[in-house]
Amino acid sequence: MMFLKTLCLPLLFTLISLRSCFGIDSYTEDPFHVDFRRGRAYRRPISYRPYVRTFGHVPNIRNYRNPYSVNRFDHNSGIRARLDRARGPMTSKMVNVDDFGAKANGRDDSLAFKKAWNYACSSSQGATMVVPKKKTYHVKPINFSGPCKSPLVLKIYGTIKATTDHSEYEGNGRRWLYFDNVENLRVEGGGTINGNGRTWWEKSCKINKALPCKEAPTAVTFNECTNLRVSSLRIKNAQQMHLIFRECVNVNAFNLRVKAPGNSPNTDGIHVTGTQNININNCVIGTGDDCISIVSGSKNVRATGITCGPGHGISIGSLGAGNSAAYVSNVIVNKATFRDTTNGVRIKTWQGGSGYAKNIRFQNIVMNNVSNPIIIDQNYCDKRKPCRKQVSAVQVSDVLYQNIRGTSATGVAVKFDCSQSVPCRRIYLQDVALRAEEEDSAQASCANVRLSYRGDVSPPCSSQN
Repeated sequence: MMFLKTLCLPLLFTLISLRSCFGIDSYTEDPFHVDFRRGRAYRRPISYRPYVRTFGHVPNIRNYRNPYSVNRFDHNSGIRARLDRARGPMTSKMVNVDDFGAKANGRDDSLAFKKAWNYACSSSQGATMVVPKKKTYHVKPINFSGPCKSPLVLKIYGTIKATTDHSEYEGNGRRWLYFDNVENLRVEGGGTINGNGRTWWEKSCKINKALPCKEAPTAVTFNECTNLRVSSLRIKNAQQMHLIFRECVNVNAFNLRVKAPGNSPNTDGIHVTGTQNININNCVIGTGDDCISIVSGSKNVRATGITCGPGHGISIGSLGAGNSAAYVSNVIVNKATFRDTTNGVRIKTWQGGSGYAKNIRFQNIVMNNVSNPIIIDQNYCDKRKPCRKQVSAVQVSDVLYQNIRGTSATGVAVKFDCSQSVPCRRIYLQDVALRAEEEDSAQASCANVRLSYRGDVSPPCSSQN
């Protein structure tokens, strides 16, 4: 017995020491980390063969290779988003904008914000920059530039409001709050960013057709940022677009509330351009344009739990304007609700463009009184005069519409207006049930599209012409 005690007690103490050293008791994995470490950004969709009822050429069933049985919707093979790098520092400096001269008294606080940012960005131990609650700060266009020396958190508890002096924006590339080349940044806090955009909307050519068409500033832009997290903010009444992610990598945007009147021109909610590995989750967006727009250079985009309305829906595009090449791939829109929008899920491309929009999945979506619930438009034209007919087009392929239900505000619930020279290919509809809001049944309008069905699909295309 003594021998066993002599042998076991040292072993027990050794195990306890190892447990303490490696922090087994105290370690709790960050849920933000878990979301991307437990698997790739997208689950592999359920594989199926196309329904017998098809339009256009479909390979022989025996030799058919299911496009959804491979890794088409996963992130690039072997690459996983490492958004956990955007965590805040363990110990960091607290940088309050009031300590740098911000008054929140209706006068310009831009200089204080800039000084506070520069101080926080230069900290080697990390910093948390604070915009205090229950205060409204008026600011001119500001560049929040990186790179910073360590991870940085911007806590917006109060309100940041844009100046209405249009001359202040002339030398800033039509932008207001501009975050450039920052790595490991978190922006959060539950506060409000107010673009104060009404004076810009009044001068828009879409409101007053006698005025020349000019670009207005974007409220918030993240340019070339890596490992970025933007959450729990209200962004409203942008001068033009509300929030842009441009050329960013590894982005998590969640719990955002984006609001502007339904008649406010070009006020896209969230605009994604040239960005890879972005997750947009649990956002409520109602504006005068697209709730979410995804354009060229973007891939591995996931939007989940989106409530959209008013607005123009969720759009991939427009793509290929001015005979340009455009590339968008690996997009999933899951668990979305659209209410009183002009479109639901839309892909729009200009004639004359090139490139592709492929590997796209729209699933588990509810439409409530939506004018165009499902639409692909390869003849998009947003000009005062009709667009010239052209032969080339952006190729649209490998698109799945799955479990989409609800009502259409018009008699046409499904519209595929594809290019005659570059038709839409491998378009799949599974379990689609759309009816007209004020009529017994809705219709589908389908031109130059190669379709496959599975399950119950209503309304079906009766022809391709």
